[in-house]
Amino acid sequence: MPIVLPKDIPAYSALLQENIFVMNDERAFTQDIRPLEIAILNLMPTKVETETQFMRLLSNSPLQVNITLVYTESYKSKNTAAAHLERFYKKFEDIKDKHFDGMIITGAPVETMPFEEVAYWQELTHIFDFADRNVTSTIYICWGAQAALYYHYGIQKHLLPTKLFGVFPHKKCLEQHDPLLKGIDDVFYIPHSRHTTVWMEDVRRVKDLVVLSESEYTGLSIAKSKDNKKIFLTGHMEYDRDTLKKEYERDVSRGLPVHPPYNYFTDDTCTSVRLTWSSAANLFYTNWLNYYVYQVTPFQF
Repeated sequence: MPIVLPKDIPAYSALLQENIFVMNDERAFTQDIRPLEIAILNLMPTKVETETQFMRLLSNSPLQVNITLVYTESYKSKNTAAAHLERFYKKFEDIKDKHFDGMIITGAPVETMPFEEVAYWQELTHIFDFADRNVTSTIYICWGAQAALYYHYGIQKHLLPTKLFGVFPHKKCLEQHDPLLKGIDDVFYIPHSRHTTVWMEDVRRVKDLVVLSESEYTGLSIAKSKDNKKIFLTGHMEYDRDTLKKEYERDVSRGLPVHPPYNYFTDDTCTSVRLTWSSAANLFYTNWLNYYVYQVTPFQF
């Protein structure tokens, strides 16, 4: 079954060109089926690129999925046209009384700031509470994961000596045969791009948290709450082949002290990319939709 999108959102034509099964909302309206309702709170500055990445992953499933894109009202994006937000996004105020089967809260380029100093922090905490009450399962990504671990469990983030930047191997915690990682190899790869981290010992100290995978390079990579309502992903499985390349080239052009992404380029020219994380990413999101959302969400809210 397809992911359901408006015909004029940029992701619709992009996914069609990739032979991904998408359905416009007019056709979906005529189908007698209860689709999954997934909200995406997009905190990334590259909103069009990010929304397309997640829609690509959520389309790789036999389930019909409706997407609601959400943005923070307390901070206006400087990198996305207001017309795009007005056409395709909802404010939290518009959805606060709705229920969703699943939700994704992305990362954001504010990680070196104290949480409380982020412009939309208060609004974000309201959204965290909303997800606990009104969403079957929520994935928190990168800074979004750090923010949720801090808000729900008091786990602090810590500044890294240098930027964690590249594609790193991660190991499943083999004592955990969790459906979220079903079909994923014992060692798999995830892109990371961040300046801060959480300490593994702080996570393991919380009895409500289960560590599913970790890395000697990045520390924690995937954890969850015992009730499966909160999934914490410290990297960016959603990234496209060239996302880190664009970020590296951007930083170089700005004269920033950045090294080439680890385990990413195939040669010293920093032009050709090795894609190593796509299969794990697709399995991760398909497993989440199936085992953590579809199998447990009520048919009627």
